[in-house]
Amino acid sequence: MEDLKARALAYHAKFKGKITTLVQSPITNKEDLSLAYTPGVAEVSRAVAVDKSLAYQYTLKGHTVAVITDGSAVLGLGNIGPEAALPVMEGKAALFKTFADIDAFPLCLATQDTQEIIRTVRLLAPVFGGINLEDISAPRCFEIESSLQDLGIPVMHDDQHGTAVVVLAGLLNAVKVVGKEMKNLRVIISGAGAAGVAVTKLIIDQVKEVIVCDTKGVIYDGRIENMDSSKEALAKITNPNKVRGRLQDALRDADVFVGVSAPNLLTAADCQLMAANSIVFAMANPVPEIMPDEAKKGGVRVVATGRSDFPNQINNSLAFPGIFKGALSCGAKKITREMKLAAAWALADLVPEPTFDKIIPGPFDPGVVPAISAAVASSNKK
Repeated sequence: MEDLKARALAYHAKFKGKITTLVQSPITNKEDLSLAYTPGVAEVSRAVAVDKSLAYQYTLKGHTVAVITDGSAVLGLGNIGPEAALPVMEGKAALFKTFADIDAFPLCLATQDTQEIIRTVRLLAPVFGGINLEDISAPRCFEIESSLQDLGIPVMHDDQHGTAVVVLAGLLNAVKVVGKEMKNLRVIISGAGAAGVAVTKLIIDQVKEVIVCDTKGVIYDGRIENMDSSKEALAKITNPNKVRGRLQDALRDADVFVGVSAPNLLTAADCQLMAANSIVFAMANPVPEIMPDEAKKGGVRVVATGRSDFPNQINNSLAFPGIFKGALSCGAKKITREMKLAAAWALADLVPEPTFDKIIPGPFDPGVVPAISAAVASSNKK
């Protein structure tokens, strides 16, 4: 870890960040200047003033996304504030450009007031073709995202929906490997934050049963301790048999464990409580809920983590570039559930013959962004 720390600090110091701005067409003479700026630019402004949609044709709006955070839930680092969040948001912008050729800019807000964030995003929206909300803590992130769905441009909290899309894609292929069917799965989700809620909502009608656990144990309808509005909503749609107790109580005879919570929560003995041919997605970063070797000791057949140094990396970087590219390409006003499901199926289809160590494409595998983008755009037309 010390070596990684030194290399990462040196990398960022060398380049002084990861993104910069470039001029699309060089301004090298008076003719260029008169077209790019005054007096020619006034004609463009006049045209857009008459028809705002022309901003997509004449400006960067149609290919630019804002990456917006308040720094309240950054990676596994927690509430570290806007300045410390900037390297992560800048990295996100770099991934947009690298994988989808989408221009993106990090905006780290010096407020964690929900209404002020909503108002700020509304004020910024005219510049951008899409809004990628990032690393905003639950439950505030749910209200912020839902309140911005009327902007007329795609708004997505990637920690929620990008993660959920990749989890669903991974499950679609994992069940093929272990010889099970989605409709028969009993799924236990550890973590009731942004990712846990989104995963639950995306897979709930794809599987037999979902039970969600938080730091206090199993969430069930009627629980009082450590509940908020988002957990109460989860309790209404999950855990139909009202299982109570600890995570281990929920794990008995479960087919799938999805961890979006904290490191080292599971042991091999815990995994032995699960059904035969079980599946574990342990996605806490950088240390997962259980290491792959430990999970396999407990009889787990397919193991995935959020890390790039193990097989089967479940990471939202597989989803968000293609989702936004598809949404921008078809002029979508929102990112819908149908788009997310289409993205998951497209991602899963890129591994036509999944194996224990290959249920999901890697970020550099060819065709990921084009496949997801096409599926998203096609679903918007239906």
